[in-house]
Amino acid sequence: MALIEKLQDRADSKCELCKSESTLAIYTVAPFTEAKMDQSVLLCETCIKQNDDPDSAEPNHWRCLNDSMWSEHDPVKVLSYRMLHHLSGEGWTQELLDMMYLEEDVEKWAKQGLVDSKVIHKDANGATLLSGDNVVLIQDLNVKGANFTAKRGTAVRRITLVKDNAEHIEGKINGQHIVILTKYVKKKV
Repeated sequence: MALIEKLQDRADSKCELCKSESTLAIYTVAPFTEAKMDQSVLLCETCIKQNDDPDSAEPNHWRCLNDSMWSEHDPVKVLSYRMLHHLSGEGWTQELLDMMYLEEDVEKWAKQGLVDSKVIHKDANGATLLSGDNVVLIQDLNVKGANFTAKRGTAVRRITLVKDNAEHIEGKINGQHIVILTKYVKKKV
């Protein structure tokens, strides 16, 4: 059986991200280049185009990730994770990322596609931060507009990076989505 037939069977002849039935093709998930069952997905033309050029992503199209992120297939989860991170400026995406669970090796694969070579985010110790990392506050921070102080030692899980500013990350503390300066955090290993 050819790979396309196996993927069509696995996906019920629908896009594995948005469930569209038109113009489906094999999409190999980076960094892999060889199309194999465990590193490829069946995608529609729209999903392929927006995965190849995430800056053209239409946020409403990607509301489908609410379902596809729960796929049992790793390449589908990886693409869902990456697109949710890319769309981190949308309020609903952070909630989905907070719920999403990936095995350690799958999360590592997903994060490989998130490194932005233009802007490198570093913590107080100089460690490179990636979207999805967990950090700890190294000093008490007054959270403007939320009327509370985030205490030193507070863990911030699954941060997102501010694309155009290497000194800013985003995360949730006490249920509040806030911007944090990288000089006040250290990467949790």
